Amino acid sequence: MSVGKFVGLLMSSREQAHVFHFTTDKFAAHKALQTYYEGIVPLLDNYAETYMGKTRKRIKPVVNQRKILTNAKLAQKYFVKLGTTIKKMKLPRDPYLDNIRQEIDALIKQTVYMLSLK
Repeated sequence: MSVGKFVGLLMSSREQAHVFHFTTDKFAAHKALQTYYEGIVPLLDNYAETYMGKTRKRIKPVVNQRKILTNAKLAQKYFVKLGTTIKKMKLPRDPYLDNIRQEIDALIKQTVYMLSLK
């Protein structure tokens, strides 16, 4: 899996989280989704810029053009799947990039937990 696909997937997840944020009627979910979409942008930016600085290669984000889900009840399942998908990706092994990926994973896991609250 390319770095461009990874970054594109995270960009798509930000948009998806924002749609869920607007369509949920649960306050805890509303806040959890806001925390995600505000938190993922700096992390994906940091990952992409660190990768480009290290490799001196530009990346082209491959944005997932998948249909956006509008049923906020699917949010927790979406983020569980997102975490699983990211874990399976074969990305460059580098301590700096791995650290940022761990932060991204932590944000996803936090979101899954917060979406379980009533």
